[in-house]
Amino acid sequence: MEKISNKKKKSLFDKFIDGVEKIGNKLPHPFWLFVSLSIFVMVLSFVMSKAGVEVTYLKASKIATEAPTEVTIGVNNLLSKENIQGLFTNFTNTYSGFAPLGLVMIMMLGVGMLEQTGMLSALIRKTILGAPASMLILIIALVGVNANLASDAGVIVVPAVAGAVFKSLGINPWIGVISGYVAANGGFSANVFIAGTDALLAGITESVTKGLGIDAPVHPMMNYYFMVASCFIIVGATVLVTKFYIGKKLGGTEIKLDASQLEEHKVTKEEKKGLKYAGIAAIIFILALLALTLPENALFRNADGGLLPKSPLLSSIVSILFFFFFTLAMAYGKGSGSIKTMDDVPKYMKEGVSNALGFMVIALPASIFISLFSASKISTIIGVLGGEVLKSLSISGYPLLVGFVLICTCMNLCITSGSAKWLIISPVFVPMFSMLGFSPALTQATYRIADTCTNIISPIDYYVPVIMGLLAMYNTDPNRKVGLGTVISLCLPYSIAYMIGLLGLLFVWYMLGLDLGPGVSMFM
Repeated sequence: MEKISNKKKKSLFDKFIDGVEKIGNKLPHPFWLFVSLSIFVMVLSFVMSKAGVEVTYLKASKIATEAPTEVTIGVNNLLSKENIQGLFTNFTNTYSGFAPLGLVMIMMLGVGMLEQTGMLSALIRKTILGAPASMLILIIALVGVNANLASDAGVIVVPAVAGAVFKSLGINPWIGVISGYVAANGGFSANVFIAGTDALLAGITESVTKGLGIDAPVHPMMNYYFMVASCFIIVGATVLVTKFYIGKKLGGTEIKLDASQLEEHKVTKEEKKGLKYAGIAAIIFILALLALTLPENALFRNADGGLLPKSPLLSSIVSILFFFFFTLAMAYGKGSGSIKTMDDVPKYMKEGVSNALGFMVIALPASIFISLFSASKISTIIGVLGGEVLKSLSISGYPLLVGFVLICTCMNLCITSGSAKWLIISPVFVPMFSMLGFSPALTQATYRIADTCTNIISPIDYYVPVIMGLLAMYNTDPNRKVGLGTVISLCLPYSIAYMIGLLGLLFVWYMLGLDLGPGVSMFM
């Protein structure tokens, strides 16, 4: 008699994703992986330098009034005496200056306080318990996509908080970490507000158009309509992929508690008192923040008296969030009794930092590798050569835009800074596309699609070690290895969904000939 198996057959896509994870995790521990990559880049830079590899291209300026200049870049030999000396003398500064390091430490101190005092658990149980988790995912996705107002800080804050929230709900915290990460990092270019990214990219584009005599409107809001629509595409894709694929793969996103469990998780009298205290503290904190922001020439306004696209308020998001979390945790702790003496405060903060120790270790070789790779100029050469490949292809119209997206997504795996890539390729493609009838705004918007789709699967992204650290912190399966393959395999379905969704949006926009922003057409 034939034996019937109850094991669900995996789809081809499931097998592909599992294969990505297995192959990626066969790589060495992230610590040794970054050490190996550092050595490889140093040797490669030596070989390419001796071979005389160099490229000549027009480099844009960040100053709108300055024209692009022709620049010749050769590979910097990292094994030269000067560079070896620099590696040793700057070793400490390279590590301490690693962008994610301070952000992670500060956020883990604040989030640790919220977790250890019990406030986060009580708040979640009181307000969300029993509600569909898909709504929570929707909120996380919306916050994540718009978190670029806080610049890179959002890429750390959102997944860290989302993981803690999901843990409090009894849902696999990996779901929160990954959905928060892809929304914040994948959606870095999209926003319903005007952010610093809009002003930075527009400034680079303007330097190209003015320098090369291209008559077209360029301003920070020139992609605004398209970016707002992109925001909702990314949010929708994040919710759908999380709900129907990643959530199921990691164990489901539904909160299912029977009557006895509901009673067990009921908010106690002391917890209600703590939440009341925290609510009062939140109101006072927000009023104080408004008092420091709203008046003319207030502390958090910029020199022009504004808040956007850049101001002390936006630059202080991380510190403001830390003090906000700290204030709420202190108020809750005093109200609920979880803070009995002031000695409990540093103890709770210590617990928060201890959760980030794994990341601190990985961050050392990661910071060295990223610094070396940038200094070698290899990434710039890859970017320029990629542009030359697209110029050589005989395609036009929408297919040309798709080809541009694909070239830029490949570049994104080697150059993670959006402005750095745009500085390299804008002087090539803005004039080239202008001659074909495409406005600089369309070229920039198309580039931003590419920047969105592969940020989250780039193995050299600044924040991969952060996400690996968060996944390791919440890993409850001793048999499961958390490696680079884990992060890429969990993010890849989102990357594919973003690509399909945004290219579809671009197709609709292109066919209807819609404006990309106020007074800005797609065509010349």
